[in-house]
Amino acid sequence: MEVLEKKLNYSFKNKTLLLTALSHSSYANENRAKGIMSNERLEFLGDSILGQVVASHLYLSYPQMPEGQMTRLRAELVCEHNLFRTARDLELGSFIRLGKGEQASGGRERESILADAVEALIAALYLDGGPETAKDFIKRMILSQSDLLENQQVSDYKTALQELIQRKAGQNLSYETIGEKGPDHKKTFTVQVSLNGKVIGSGCGYTKKEAEQAAAKHGLEAISKWSPKDE
Repeated sequence: MEVLEKKLNYSFKNKTLLLTALSHSSYANENRAKGIMSNERLEFLGDSILGQVVASHLYLSYPQMPEGQMTRLRAELVCEHNLFRTARDLELGSFIRLGKGEQASGGRERESILADAVEALIAALYLDGGPETAKDFIKRMILSQSDLLENQQVSDYKTALQELIQRKAGQNLSYETIGEKGPDHKKTFTVQVSLNGKVIGSGCGYTKKEAEQAAAKHGLEAISKWSPKDE
């Protein structure tokens, strides 16, 4: 756990909290006799903390940003795919405790498992170190991407991407919903966009249309970085 604590830049006083945050339900079920708890309750708390910190940050940091743009930006920052990127940066898959079946089926790389672990980790930091500790983690690992997103103009990215690829004949663009998370009144969707069968971007939103726009935006960013040999 010391290796992970160095990555977090925080040393837990209650190590059990950290271990619980890393315990998937499959591991807890296999070790119920030992009193092992899963990270599901921590995930629930972490989701709420993350949403509050992100909303507060956007409101206070960007006083000119309209409500609709803040809503879309918040959805991108807290969605499963973005939390998966955070987990990957922390190499969290190496530390998660999984049941034998889940581990054998590739659970250490599963986006939903890793994203849930990030939310559980946020709650563990909150309970062990207080609100500022959790807030510092969120700002460093998640909100660092908001500056890039905030500078993007709100427009029809799907149309812009379609017009761009139509400059060359025989191009096929497709969108696929790859994830849904949350209750019906606060559900987020993850969509990926592919060009000729190759994934070029993904994004999240509170509706499938918003997620498609976010995916198209990331697709445009990816294409702008391509060299001629990538086309």
